[in-house]
Amino acid sequence: MSRSSFRRAFVLLAVPALFVAGCGGEPPAGGSAAGEGPQVELVRPGTLSTCVRLPFEPFEFRDPDSGEIVGFDIDLGGFIAEELGVEQEVVETSFDRITSGADLDEGVCDIAISGVTITEERARDVDFGDPYFNSSQALLAGVHEEITGMADLHGRRLGVKEGTTGEAYAVDYNERNDSAVELVRFPDQTELTSAVRSGRVDAVLSDNGPLYGFARVYRDTSVKVQIDTGEQYGFAVRRGNNALLDVANEVLAAMRADGRHVELHRDWLGVTPNQL
Repeated sequence: MSRSSFRRAFVLLAVPALFVAGCGGEPPAGGSAAGEGPQVELVRPGTLSTCVRLPFEPFEFRDPDSGEIVGFDIDLGGFIAEELGVEQEVVETSFDRITSGADLDEGVCDIAISGVTITEERARDVDFGDPYFNSSQALLAGVHEEITGMADLHGRRLGVKEGTTGEAYAVDYNERNDSAVELVRFPDQTELTSAVRSGRVDAVLSDNGPLYGFARVYRDTSVKVQIDTGEQYGFAVRRGNNALLDVANEVLAAMRADGRHVELHRDWLGVTPNQL
């Protein structure tokens, strides 16, 4: 299956006011999924609204040629929409509004699929589905740098992305090692990884999937080491939205059974799930 066959999304460039839910903690107003799929209450009838934050290549990013938002997560959302018998609408938002559950609670979107690591803290605000991607933290640096772990960065500058598990790992490391590493925080993934090539930092700490993808394009960089943090990505829905969560989990299970899950890894990461 080619990459183009996975692209079943169209992009929502602005979030209209009618997306906002009413007060009193009630579920967002909306209609059931149309077509022959399972009946699930959606924010916009006939549409699965999927929240993402950009860029986080290869999971979600804007194709430079077409301008479409594409990626691993977009294709996963497309399969869920297909099961529901509706179209997918991609809603670009901020990472903190996803992890806090704000956009889900306020009816901005039905589901968030955006490389979100499942954590106990985040699970207090959203309901996570079954894990769909195994992730580790990794260190990216210049290709000639000799870095085998965090200890090689003592007294040096390490880039991290704000609000991520990579930042949390680096902060915890510094607390245990007398602030041995100088942390430089960046607001998005593109600025983070570019900082290695520009010399603003000596290395960056982030999820392994995007870093391997970056190093394949920019051969003057390389992933030096993976840190097995046992992280997993999960899609998220508003707390209590069991109907949609059940469908999404069933789709993921079917994808694992029929090979589409492996195909997504090959298509967007160039490897199978157990080769990362």
